[in-house]
Amino acid sequence: MQTTLDIAAVRAFLLVSDLESFTRTAEALGTTQAAISLKLQRLEAALGKRLLERSPRAVRLSADGAAFIDNARALVAAHDLALTAAPKIRPRLSLGISDHAAGPELVPMLQKFQAMTLELTLSVGIGLSRDLLDRYDAGSLDAVIVRQEASRRGGETLADDDFGWFASPRFRAPAGGPLPLAVLAAPCGVRAIAVRALDKARLPYAEAFVGGGVAAVTAAAQAGLAIAPLARRIAPASLVEIGSALGLPKLARSKVVLHANVGDSAKRTALRALAAAFRSASASK
Repeated sequence: MQTTLDIAAVRAFLLVSDLESFTRTAEALGTTQAAISLKLQRLEAALGKRLLERSPRAVRLSADGAAFIDNARALVAAHDLALTAAPKIRPRLSLGISDHAAGPELVPMLQKFQAMTLELTLSVGIGLSRDLLDRYDAGSLDAVIVRQEASRRGGETLADDDFGWFASPRFRAPAGGPLPLAVLAAPCGVRAIAVRALDKARLPYAEAFVGGGVAAVTAAAQAGLAIAPLARRIAPASLVEIGSALGLPKLARSKVVLHANVGDSAKRTALRALAAAFRSASASK
């Protein structure tokens, strides 16, 4: 059976050999003389050798102890080097942000995180609010910043968005035809807001472009392919709001809320700072 040496016991052995005293060794390590003696007894038992000669006045290395000491120093040095060289694994704060909520606030949020001294890794995922909430409920995300759903209570409000119908200045609505829309695929909440408003106003529409993300939707609008329902906060400056000009219905407002479940104090501190940065940046729009 292979013997495994206790590094703490080997350290104690080296310190006893240097100080030639169990009492001074115990004081240096902040423990008791009895605890040091027990460690040394177990080390000697593991090696099957007597390492120290004890007398009422002094502690000296035995012949086996003198032969072992160089190996003991090498063992402790290798152990410490391995700990120093090993990559440090930081705790991870996993945050999901709704694609229709992740506007220009993302940059100041990341700047705020970079300015903090917390030893954390920040993981940010972008997606649909409902998908992110499912992952949050399943415990795979620490927190989510999403659009508020009628069936979901709680959460901290970060922004209250006003929506509009945005298109390229070059866009021309088809005469007598359905309104071409650029949206995300269902079950996108913003798409649902736009469709409900058009259905209620009995205005015909067609999904001319379905994007996999808001960046694709805004690109389609910028290219003149269609009209995109967007929060004014995240709409690019190159797009114009044309809802009034086309007689389109007003879109309902939508809140952006934070749901979080973190117990670690460093994660809570970081999340508070990120939420404050989001709120401050959105208020300035």
